[in-house]
Amino acid sequence: MLALFVVLLLAGFAPGSGTAHAEDRVLTLSIGPEVRRFTAAQLLDRPDAAELTIPADVSYGRPMKYRAVPLLPLVSVGPAFDTIEARAADGFVSQIPLALVAKGARGGSKAWIAIEDALAPWPVLPGKTASAGPFYLVWENPECSAVGSEQWPYQLASLTEVESRAPLAADGGRCEGARRCVNEERSGSFYDPVLALPSHEGAGGAEVGPDLGHLMNAIPYLTPGFAQLIRNPKAVRTWPQQQMPGFDETMLRDADLDALIAYLAYMARR
Repeated sequence: MLALFVVLLLAGFAPGSGTAHAEDRVLTLSIGPEVRRFTAAQLLDRPDAAELTIPADVSYGRPMKYRAVPLLPLVSVGPAFDTIEARAADGFVSQIPLALVAKGARGGSKAWIAIEDALAPWPVLPGKTASAGPFYLVWENPECSAVGSEQWPYQLASLTEVESRAPLAADGGRCEGARRCVNEERSGSFYDPVLALPSHEGAGGAEVGPDLGHLMNAIPYLTPGFAQLIRNPKAVRTWPQQQMPGFDETMLRDADLDALIAYLAYMARR
């Protein structure tokens, strides 16, 4: 018995340690009048927690089963806001339109927070050294609302209410290229999948890609290489972390990429 205890202790599974580890993992929600913090155990014990099967998980590239809670009840508090900033432990930041989450209650894709059980950890992510846990934003039926792969942030650390960080032209309007990047039917607010990774003119909290506007707009010195930066960033630039993935045609259509370039060029002149 003593030998078994020593083995469990060395492996990090002394009696009660699994529960303690789960309690140490916290998801912070800065939404509403006060900051709320949920441990993994608290989320797993919620009455709306459910078993969830994702047939084609974006991060794992295969079917996955999770214990998860719906996102909408967690964020439907406080004064009106239009965007949820989801920040991962590694610095990745995804902008999730609240309207996109709300559509889950009306037949659209449903957002869930999957919670990793410390006693039954998820597999290590392909090409990584850790799992997607302890918290992972996943989508049920993502095709219903055209949810993009960048809207599946794993190793989630916090959710914060923010206003949409759509960059506006000097006259308060958007040029034609920017309007082509807006998909009101999909999200109900401005959303650009490329700007979920780098920031623009200091807007947004992403740290995994270079700022596209500061100190110098990317277009004057990257044309025509900017398109390649989006398709395969590591082939064009190097920076700490190197986490920004490429966006192929299935994730960002050529027409939308052209629109983004047109918009940045428009902003460069202003």
